[in-house]
Amino acid sequence: MAIKSTIFKANVQIADIDHGYYADHALTLARHPSETDERMMVRLVALSLQAHLLQDVCNGDGVLAFGAGLSDPDEPDVMLTDFTGRKRLWIEVGQPEEKPLLKACSKADQVMLYVFSSSGDVWWKNMQNKLIKPTSLQVWRIPSSASQDLAKLAERSMQLQATVQEGVVMMSNGKTTVDIECERWK
Repeated sequence: MAIKSTIFKANVQIADIDHGYYADHALTLARHPSETDERMMVRLVALSLQAHLLQDVCNGDGVLAFGAGLSDPDEPDVMLTDFTGRKRLWIEVGQPEEKPLLKACSKADQVMLYVFSSSGDVWWKNMQNKLIKPTSLQVWRIPSSASQDLAKLAERSMQLQATVQEGVVMMSNGKTTVDIECERWK
């Protein structure tokens, strides 16, 4: 019998000062048995950083949600889909191979990758030249120390505040705050 995903609930109050986006999101995250708390929380941060696109791109008429992620390699970790079914944003986290990223670029208007592990620099040196062509792809680096601190915020039921100001997201559970400043690689 296969091990089932663990369900996490997160109520996230997003205050994106940079984009004038303020909203509460009640989210359900299914953490695949092979997924770590660190990776799951990076997915949550990626959603928080890009939530403003729900308004900016879809004028509020869209769905921002977690994809199947590790359970289905043909689905993104996070996606923004407008009500016509068009994929406006495809977000991946980790260090995927080039082929799935290039495929994602053909399926969505914009693709964002958030790299977070300590081996990210080595991965990027090997992938950088392979990912030059797609103009719809952005690659961002989350410092591994910040992603490891994020993992400590993971609970089965979370009340979180995400404040985005000057490109920095501050994720807080009311007791602990983790500052994440992403570096754009592409």
